[in-house]
Amino acid sequence: MAMTMHCDIVSAEEEIFSGRIQSLTLTGTLGELGVMPGHAPLITAIRPGPVRLRLDNGEEQVFFASGGFLEVQPSVVTVLADTAVRAEDIDEAAAAEAQDAARRALEDRAADVEFSLAAAQLAEAMARQRTVEELRRRRR
Repeated sequence: MAMTMHCDIVSAEEEIFSGRIQSLTLTGTLGELGVMPGHAPLITAIRPGPVRLRLDNGEEQVFFASGGFLEVQPSVVTVLADTAVRAEDIDEAAAAEAQDAARRALEDRAADVEFSLAAAQLAEAMARQRTVEELRRRRR
């Protein structure tokens, strides 16, 4: 039996996952981060994008986190996300439309739009798209 650790993925709205995992991979502020049982304690901010779990039975699950924090303790890892959803629950058409709308807002210099807000919305929409694409690749 593979070594495992407990994982919780929670957002402000709900707990989206709680269970035993073999590993977790996501993007932190300094780059891609992998966590396995026995990892050193750590707290880091995370960037919007996919959160990949390898469950205790070997199955892989993909989630989307819009940002937040990762806390790693010796036998527990917690993703505290601003927003989190299962990758298969992402509405691909809505994510594509949000990406297009954010791009249009950035391109429309005459519009009364907050540049940093539009840029953040574009980054999150693109991260949702990457998560959907990753899920699609894993199902092949």
